[in-house]
Amino acid sequence: MTVNPISAGRVQSAIALASSKTGVDFDYLLGQAKLESGLNANARAGTSSASGLYQFVEQSWLAVVKKHGAEHGMAWAANSIGQTAGGRYTVGDGATRSAILALRNDPTAASLMAAEHASDNKGVLEGALGRTTNGTDLYMAHFLGLGGAKKFLSAMQDNPGATAASLFPQAAGANRSIFYGANGQPRSLSAIYQRFADKLGAASDSVNETRSANLAFAAQALDVDGSTVVTGSNESASDALAWANQAMGRLNTGGASANSLLRPSPNNARLAYMMLASMGGR
Repeated sequence: MTVNPISAGRVQSAIALASSKTGVDFDYLLGQAKLESGLNANARAGTSSASGLYQFVEQSWLAVVKKHGAEHGMAWAANSIGQTAGGRYTVGDGATRSAILALRNDPTAASLMAAEHASDNKGVLEGALGRTTNGTDLYMAHFLGLGGAKKFLSAMQDNPGATAASLFPQAAGANRSIFYGANGQPRSLSAIYQRFADKLGAASDSVNETRSANLAFAAQALDVDGSTVVTGSNESASDALAWANQAMGRLNTGGASANSLLRPSPNNARLAYMMLASMGGR
């Protein structure tokens, strides 16, 4: 899927903003967006209600906007969402409901809600599983919902070879290419988990290339005579430029250390700020 440079820049700026506001790692958010939609903010699924950069289905989107929308300037949306006794999220007015669901196609709103969703899921999954979660665990929560992820990951701990489609028939019906092989044979829980891990790994490799390009872009934007850009660490533009060039060298030689999923390093935070400044997102 090809995304024009303007759209890609807007998307990456939105993801950087979400990372800086929530503390969720930029690399994880960018990798998830690459995997979900190829960075296409208008992507739509053909077999479910999923839409947008992070392919939120309707109920998951309404739930996260209800919980976190007001924190990010979407109080009108959060306050319009109700919940039935059975737990289903509803919006009384049809036009308002359509407007809230359309926010899934706004890169900023989608990135912020994806980051909040990941942060919420991390704590719940770690409590349920009794271990530290990784990116694949969080992706399972996005793919199956929090309840589905707890069921999937717990079942996989007990019986990794169990057939996933038998435990998740509805999800399997909407995602046959994930739950079944090309020969029609159902995949096991562990096989599906490993496929997601591999795809996230491939997206992470692509993220490193994208991040290096972003650093170059930010460095170029900062390399302006008389610039007054100041980073979050109160550095001058020339100091920030020097750091960006050094960071590019570390990335290109594989010297950058892995970042915690929900605790981005100071360098990552500075990169996010520089990206936002250079893209006009301050």
